[in-house]
Amino acid sequence: MAQKTRSVERIWQELKRRKVIRVVSAYAVAAFVILQLADMVGEPLHLPGWTIPFLIVLLSAGFILAVILSWAYDLGPGGVEKTGPAKTKVEQKHLFPPENDPTPKEKSIAVLPFVNMSPEKDQDYFCDGITEEIINTLAHIENFKVIARTSAFAFKDKQADIREIGKILGVETLLEGSIRKDGNQLRITAQLIKVADGSHIWSERYDRYMKDVFAIQDEISAAIAENLKIRLLDKTKAMIARRYTGNPESYNLYLKGTHCYQMLTTEGLKKASEYFEEVLQKDPHFVLAYVGLGYVRWLSTVWGNVAPNIAYPEANDYASKALKIDASLAEAYSVLGNVNTFYSWNWEEAERNFRHALQINPNSSMIHVNYSALLTFTNRHDEAISEAKAAQGLDPLSGYINIRAGEAFAYAGQYDRAIEEYEMALTIHPDYYLAHAQLGNAYRAKGMFKESLIEKEKAVELSNGNAFLIASLACEYYQAGKPDQAENLFKGLKKRSATGYVPATSFFSIHKVRAEEDLALEWLKKACDEHDTFLPWLRGTPIIPDGSVYMALLKERGLG
Repeated sequence: MAQKTRSVERIWQELKRRKVIRVVSAYAVAAFVILQLADMVGEPLHLPGWTIPFLIVLLSAGFILAVILSWAYDLGPGGVEKTGPAKTKVEQKHLFPPENDPTPKEKSIAVLPFVNMSPEKDQDYFCDGITEEIINTLAHIENFKVIARTSAFAFKDKQADIREIGKILGVETLLEGSIRKDGNQLRITAQLIKVADGSHIWSERYDRYMKDVFAIQDEISAAIAENLKIRLLDKTKAMIARRYTGNPESYNLYLKGTHCYQMLTTEGLKKASEYFEEVLQKDPHFVLAYVGLGYVRWLSTVWGNVAPNIAYPEANDYASKALKIDASLAEAYSVLGNVNTFYSWNWEEAERNFRHALQINPNSSMIHVNYSALLTFTNRHDEAISEAKAAQGLDPLSGYINIRAGEAFAYAGQYDRAIEEYEMALTIHPDYYLAHAQLGNAYRAKGMFKESLIEKEKAVELSNGNAFLIASLACEYYQAGKPDQAENLFKGLKKRSATGYVPATSFFSIHKVRAEEDLALEWLKKACDEHDTFLPWLRGTPIIPDGSVYMALLKERGLG
């Protein structure tokens, strides 16, 4: 029903934008006046009896023509011109703060997804992986803005104008290319393009073998730096020349694992873990596979079904193993930052982890946004918002990044601004369950309870059964006076917890809303024992207010 309402609203807005409504209204008034005049003068002028019916037919045909012309054409500064396509909400907001000029003031690039030209069309993951590796390599160059994967990949399989892409992403250059993989043979083409006029700064074609894929990536990255007159420090040159593995088969499996975990589904996380573990069986020193497993374990506590007291120690071990092999790996420090934030609750160490990671890789939107969460938890809201904005600048088309930015505003009490960010995320990904869930939370904070319930229902419908969101919806039903619906969800969670992991905070929230204080406290103790990932997030909400017995428990357990 909500989807139908949005569709009607979009049609109505498009009719207004193209001035169809205005033209129809004006035409209707004019037609009414003409018919009235014809009726008044018909008898004195002895007009034939068919005059009025003829005028009705004529005006009806003219009405259809007026609607068509008003839809297709508009009166612009240069006269009559075709009506252009609607700017998306993304473009309307420019994706950048209005106080900032979107014209790039620094050297910057977006690496667009390399096009799969392979005879077998199952090589998308390989092409995407090569693109991502080039992004990751360039991201380590100081004073060089590199747009993150999510935003760059928003243009995959889309025919978009180079200038428009550059404007939306706020960059001065674009790298695009294609890959043809036929057995062990590769053909990779790459072009570096100046956004301002669409001219080619540099282009190259590489006809090599699969074993040369790493050298090709290095050559492309070095060529970009050279042609953009970027001075590479010795440490940056070392990073570009770094080889994580010399085994193309291991690298292939690693790309498959990365593709799977970025789906953020239980099945995707499980499959990614299998790929990374297979990589390490073949190549125990492939450091990126350890980092991949670290990310998978952390994400599994939220999107998977793994208990934190199992997942986080494993994530910590994987990050530590990675750093023993390569002490300059930013992503490994980021994994440690998340472990210290959500599991160890050692927020001082987490801050050191994130700061060090950003020194190594200042272009990582994920590191910026995870650091933003830590700053939120320590009530440094202005800094949290600043880090979230930095993440948005690097990844403006990421629904996830926009949601996390919304959280920074919401926890700072800026609910209207948070709603803007959540709506932006839904403009990019209309069916993103996390955006609906957080929009519901913001509506509830503003006292918009009906709207909150609608969004929470949508979130659960789209989430494929995320336990914490089901608990959140159950709480909404209780508060809305719908105990039967709430009880059904509650029973389902209890049954589910008998055979799999359900966050203890889910049951704490439900018992708290049911005013069962003793049971709520018991479940909060269990959440502390498990180091539930959701605890730091709940700590800053009205469900655990300052001065309550719940806050006293968190402080006693070290989460003060």
